[in-house]
Amino acid sequence: MRPIALIALLLLCQQTVRAQLRAVTPGRGSAPVGPYSPGIIAGDYLYISGQGARTPEGAMPASFPDQVRQTLQNMKAIIEASGLTMEHVVYTQCYLKDMTRFEEMNRVYAEYFPKSPPARATLGVADLPAGTPVEINAMAVRDLARKKVINLPAYNSGEPASPGILTHDRLFVSGMMGRDRKTGEIPPDAAAQVEMALDGMRAVVEAAGLELSHMVFVNPYLTTEIPTEVMNDLYAKRFEFGNTPARATIRVASLPEGAHIEFTGVAVRDLKQRRAVRPKNMPPSPTASPCVFAADTLYCSAKSGFIPGPNSGIYAATVEHQVRQTMRNLLDGLEEAGMDFSQVVSANVYLDDMADFPLMNRVYRQYFSSAAPTRTTIQQTKAGPRDPDSEGRYPTLEQVSIIAVRSGPNR
Repeated sequence: MRPIALIALLLLCQQTVRAQLRAVTPGRGSAPVGPYSPGIIAGDYLYISGQGARTPEGAMPASFPDQVRQTLQNMKAIIEASGLTMEHVVYTQCYLKDMTRFEEMNRVYAEYFPKSPPARATLGVADLPAGTPVEINAMAVRDLARKKVINLPAYNSGEPASPGILTHDRLFVSGMMGRDRKTGEIPPDAAAQVEMALDGMRAVVEAAGLELSHMVFVNPYLTTEIPTEVMNDLYAKRFEFGNTPARATIRVASLPEGAHIEFTGVAVRDLKQRRAVRPKNMPPSPTASPCVFAADTLYCSAKSGFIPGPNSGIYAATVEHQVRQTMRNLLDGLEEAGMDFSQVVSANVYLDDMADFPLMNRVYRQYFSSAAPTRTTIQQTKAGPRDPDSEGRYPTLEQVSIIAVRSGPNR
């Protein structure tokens, strides 16, 4: 092949790849309150930023049911701008500032998903951006024929959600809580709750014809009732050392119906398409891989402003400086995978204090030269003290987890 013809072919291939990522902004929808895109189409999926309850004009509906309805209307506007419907949604995460309104939210939520509802995780948080009492993010599959509900016998979740949703290449697992799946009873022992939640996640995975080894990303959500070391010890026994899923372990204010632990996540159907990625400056872990590929999609564990290596720890006192180190840590994983920030399609930001939202945004936006990825931001628990310890290490003020797609952006 002649050099000119070869160059033309390469350019054509690059254009074809770049067309796989596209930002989506509805003609009429709630304006983003930070540096993120409302939606991103990446290959076979649509990623949707966390949507709050404000109207396109910026008003807040008076009643809580109307606030939930507006949140879902904002989500629907993005989905329809992508040429899809609410039926294409395969996974959502719902964040509530007041868990006592769980049933109220469910009644409105069920109106939007009357059949084959998506997999879902719900958690109670301390605060959300722009004064919204509820925030919901989502993922949708573009080909509805590739969506299949995974059910469990005698499954009692208390939520309008399917235990799992299987697509052509992935399984989305609803939040499986530490309680008896049939009776809803919560055992008093923390270890028993963790085991029940892990058993629930495994049951969904196995009902889809997979195993826990297919998991690429897991969110353990836990309240203060569950010691982290208890959860980690039992969790590590379920996975191969050094080849665990990517993970974001988040302390939350509350979980539905008095539960104290919940596991939710994503698995890849073809185990040959799963590959863990670990930067050389990070030792193998029994509980989390830095990043894991599901085919061309990279799921990366939540990172903080932690400096790895000798004398490791967080040495930055401000959220701005911690965010810079966090983004550096995320870039380590991206670069080890042969990627960069331009290929990030979704991010979750966890803040110690929502008052730091504008400060975080000011630094965060510098890492995205074109349209930023979709994003959800929450303050998961009450803000903690910020004093350094005797070694000069500071508490974590923020964490960020990301999803990236190997294709280049066309935003």
